[in-house]
Amino acid sequence: MNIKIIAAGKIKEKYMLQGINEYMKRLRPYARVEVIEVPDEKINEKASAAEQEIARKKEGEKILNKLDSESYLIALAIEGKSLSSEGLARSMERLALGGKGKITFIIGGALGLSDDVKKKAHLLLSFSNMTFPHQLMRLILLEQIYRAFKINRNEPYHK
Repeated sequence: MNIKIIAAGKIKEKYMLQGINEYMKRLRPYARVEVIEVPDEKINEKASAAEQEIARKKEGEKILNKLDSESYLIALAIEGKSLSSEGLARSMERLALGGKGKITFIIGGALGLSDDVKKKAHLLLSFSNMTFPHQLMRLILLEQIYRAFKINRNEPYHK
């Protein structure tokens, strides 16, 4: 399986990079995983709603330019569908068995994803009703993808 993660913004914290690199290494036997970073839009904390929407749209355009038309698109969005770890594992297995060997996960920047990106996604996936920093979300996503492979292969890890 080929998995892409398209994420807005760079990871700056060393400890976060270490965790991400660890899960990228753990995933090697299961899938080809690629992380594509698009520059996030810098915006003033006091930006108006209109200015925030413009920044979201600009980030969205950068993300849309990186999409593969053959890939199944899963956008991380707070209003999306909630799945358990086992549910994500089953979904990924169904996609693979259904001939979808390419999955792209999309993580927006600090302002979230543009409506254009959400509309393009086949699935909006919510990890929680809570808001997480987009850098941390990348680490959590990689861990859950790894957990899904372990679950699907009945290998110890997920208990």
